Amino acid sequence: MGKVHLEDNDTKEKKTEFSLVRVKDTWKCKRGKKVTADNVSAAKIYKSITENSTSWTVVSPIVFTYKVTETRDLLDPSNQTLLLGHISDPQQLENMKNSNKQIRRFLVVDQEVYKFYGPKLTEYLEANKVLYKILALPTTEENKSMTMALKILEEVNNFSLDRRTEPIIAIGGGVCLDIVGLAASLYRRRTPYIRVPTTLLSYIDASVGAKTGVNFANCKNKLGAYIPPAAAFLDLSFIQTVPRRHISNGLAEMLKMALMKHRGLFELLETHGRMLLDTKFQADNRVYGRNCTQVASQATRIAIVTMLEELAPNLWEDDLNRLVDFGHLISPALEMKVLPSLLHGEAVNIDMSYMVYVSKERGLLTEEEKHRIINCMVGLELPVWHEAFTMELIQKSLQDRLKHSGGLVRMPLPVALGEAEISNDTSCEILHRAYVKWCDELSVSSDSNSDS
Repeated sequence: MGKVHLEDNDTKEKKTEFSLVRVKDTWKCKRGKKVTADNVSAAKIYKSITENSTSWTVVSPIVFTYKVTETRDLLDPSNQTLLLGHISDPQQLENMKNSNKQIRRFLVVDQEVYKFYGPKLTEYLEANKVLYKILALPTTEENKSMTMALKILEEVNNFSLDRRTEPIIAIGGGVCLDIVGLAASLYRRRTPYIRVPTTLLSYIDASVGAKTGVNFANCKNKLGAYIPPAAAFLDLSFIQTVPRRHISNGLAEMLKMALMKHRGLFELLETHGRMLLDTKFQADNRVYGRNCTQVASQATRIAIVTMLEELAPNLWEDDLNRLVDFGHLISPALEMKVLPSLLHGEAVNIDMSYMVYVSKERGLLTEEEKHRIINCMVGLELPVWHEAFTMELIQKSLQDRLKHSGGLVRMPLPVALGEAEISNDTSCEILHRAYVKWCDELSVSSDSNSDS
């Protein structure tokens, strides 16, 4: 391509496009679109000259590759996934296996998880002759801060970690995975890390995306980055030590994906939700037989695939119309307001419950569909109403939403079971009418449940 002459008002602008070609150990600008060479970068430089200035515009594509792997017996010493499963290049993997160099790993583990799995994790690392450092921390929502991230970074620095070959491993729930991910993204500008979720919520949500973050200025995840892990390793056996309430908490995010994208997943949760709670997604031959294993596997895989479908083409949230925001318009403010009384998924479900009423008032859902959804939520032992979820909180949250979503509310709403649309024109009258009916129909049952 040669020079392109553009005329803007009275200013003549000359633009030139350059490709970047590697010549021995350096890069050189070559003019034109169709540059043929053995080593041409995907990046481009555009030079623009006007009467008063010269500017260069750099376009440099960034590609992230990460793996989400379901496995069994992750901490079995014969299973190499935790140590080598993030390596995709066959030659690099072969070199690692044949190397005499000792494997080194820095691990951050939620301290409650460490109580259950510390001995088994230590046994795994020692059996594989790993030089390791385990940092057990109280990774709760109240502690999700830069202070915690900096504490991790100090220990990482003391370990003298090699950011090219020694990924940081995070083992815990979503809070742990978020904090470690942010710390890794800060250390030497980007150090690879691995996510090992130990709660149902993190299994189907935090582990499969690119978000990292900590709370700041009393706002949820106000500091963060979009840096995906090198890999996420999922093992359902971790879920067996999670309290029942936390299983229910994770089912809220699973239900979110069901309502937005997959009627079959909704019907699985509607029919088998109680079984999944009772068995904690584990095999239970005494009561439910193999059916439990099949349903657990099917439900988690549908949730993961539907989540990846939404995240993969929009990893940096360039497109602000996001179905995965369902249940996340009001819930962040609610969660922070009543911390620590509500878990993340519980706050999300209260938000979703209200939005179901908004959909009904807009004529997008039938009365029968509304009741089926609310009954499913109750069956999953999720809260459907909260006194702190006020009309004032709704209005403030939606105003804040406008500031950060390009001036539009971008409200995901179910339009049928397993189908959804983004709405920007829900009136204040509909929001208020839905709120009144939501309170009238659900506050009494919620109050009676909390008293029991």
